[in-house]
Amino acid sequence: MFHITAAFLLVGGSVSAGILNVLAIRAQRPSETAYLLGLVRVTLPFIYIGVLGTLVFGLWLWHELHFGFGELWIWLSLVLWVATNALGGIGGRHQERSRALAQELAAAGDASTPELQALLHDRKGNAMSWLAGAATIGILVLMFWKPGS
Repeated sequence: MFHITAAFLLVGGSVSAGILNVLAIRAQRPSETAYLLGLVRVTLPFIYIGVLGTLVFGLWLWHELHFGFGELWIWLSLVLWVATNALGGIGGRHQERSRALAQELAAAGDASTPELQALLHDRKGNAMSWLAGAATIGILVLMFWKPGS
């Protein structure tokens, strides 16, 4: 039950952060962008609790349900868990840079600049967050499918 709750917190927080990021990219004024990217911070405690809870309770379940050390789907889930966290951290730093620039521009007249637009639409920076989401979905697929079990 705790493992599933943690998974819901992780996925719910990640989806919320993703929606806020998309809305921030589409915002017209830097003040709106800064506000929306600032709201991403509200999702972070849910994501962090979900990240920690899925690992702790997942490892506990591994032991409690007597799965062997050779369960490939568990190892793949752990690899994807690490990838999710690494990619999400990189994507989060990109969003934070965007938020900081948008906040500066909002204070200086609230007019967007090509620099802000380039940062918001940076494919590499945004890809990190989307790849973290894809890795999270991969974990969910493995948890339900359990190939080889």
